[in-house]
Amino acid sequence: MQFKISKELILEIEELIESKNDKQLEVLLNDMHHADIAEILDELDFNEATYIFKVLDSEKTAEILLELEDDLRENILSRLSPKEIAEELDELDTDDAADIIGELSTEIKNEVISELIDVEHAKDIVDLLRYDEDTAGGLMGKELVSVNENWNVLTCVKEMRIQAENISRVHSIYVVDDENRLKGRLSLKDLLTTSTKTPISEVYIPKVDYVRVDTEDVEVARIMQKYDLEAIPVIDELGRLVGRITIDDIVDVIKDEADKDYQLAAGISQDVEADDSILELTKARLPWLVLALLGGFISVKMLGLFEGAMEEHGELFFFTPLIAAMAGNVGVQSSAIIVQGLANNTISGSLWNRLIKEISLSLLNGVILAVILFTGSHFLLNVNIELGITVTVSLISVIIIASLIGTFVPLLLNKFGIDPALATGPFITTSNDICGILIYFSIAKLILGF
Repeated sequence: MQFKISKELILEIEELIESKNDKQLEVLLNDMHHADIAEILDELDFNEATYIFKVLDSEKTAEILLELEDDLRENILSRLSPKEIAEELDELDTDDAADIIGELSTEIKNEVISELIDVEHAKDIVDLLRYDEDTAGGLMGKELVSVNENWNVLTCVKEMRIQAENISRVHSIYVVDDENRLKGRLSLKDLLTTSTKTPISEVYIPKVDYVRVDTEDVEVARIMQKYDLEAIPVIDELGRLVGRITIDDIVDVIKDEADKDYQLAAGISQDVEADDSILELTKARLPWLVLALLGGFISVKMLGLFEGAMEEHGELFFFTPLIAAMAGNVGVQSSAIIVQGLANNTISGSLWNRLIKEISLSLLNGVILAVILFTGSHFLLNVNIELGITVTVSLISVIIIASLIGTFVPLLLNKFGIDPALATGPFITTSNDICGILIYFSIAKLILGF
């Protein structure tokens, strides 16, 4: 049964905190999943959340720390001493601990590292902090099981038992040489069904997917998605095994990238959340709103150029919003498909073939919509045949042009290293609105002769 927060539960917890009934508070929370407790802490004020954090044991709170919203985690960490933070980090895998330490100020960071009890754990965390957070090195953890290609099966099993003591889950068994260079992977089945005296070099699988420490996080995500990997080893410039990335880290990358693309598509230029300050939200939204406003000015200017046409054929004005809206919608649809293909690396074939495909698709859609529009405007709005032809020809033309713009703008942005998700937002909508109005009145001028 899925956990749900109730008002009664929050009130009960607040009463226990107020009465400082730590024992009963532990009994209530200890059986809950750490993600559910994090959800509860989000509903409490900072003082209450910090109080619970200090009541529960560090093994529990360490996992809770990872699930908290950024603002709440920052506030709780600010109320803990470096020693208390170090106690939390001692319970976490190196990659998670490095992520949390990376959020601290330089002064506090150094104090926390010095308070870590496990020296090897501290060294691994410091090593991870050297890498950019959006690379494989910044994502990886040091916890893994590796065996030497020169060992036999019996030695491997003994060594694996020692290494596995400090690892919560063994995803893969990696094979290395004497220089710790990655050579391959070892199947657990082969390990269990092979004679204990058999050299590992005779049974390991040399083919293994891997990434380098400087590989971008989105590329790591693409590889793991493509090959359905639960974990992937990370090697340095010399080919030495230095860590591994697990699927839970990649899920976070995929989510963050999706959130970023969604915000860009909505015309939000910075990474913001609903709880951010009004100033931060304004800075994120305003640039694209200004762009949309400028686009509106251009549209108004264009309409002014055709003022005489609207005086002579006033009914043209009533179809202007329809043409502009269809241009924007078609452009967004086309660009969304291309952006998704670029993100998933599934776009193939030549540019010419894509051009033919887009023209064919938009022509078919345009004809169907034009027939509906012509029929509806003629029988429901009593529009004359000449105007009906003007509007339907304009609609088909606008759909084709908007589809091509929506297709090639993201491809062009991607070629120049700009996030193509920009092409699914106000940028593409505004440009297609302008093009739609220009095409509409140009065709009207040709057909109606004003």
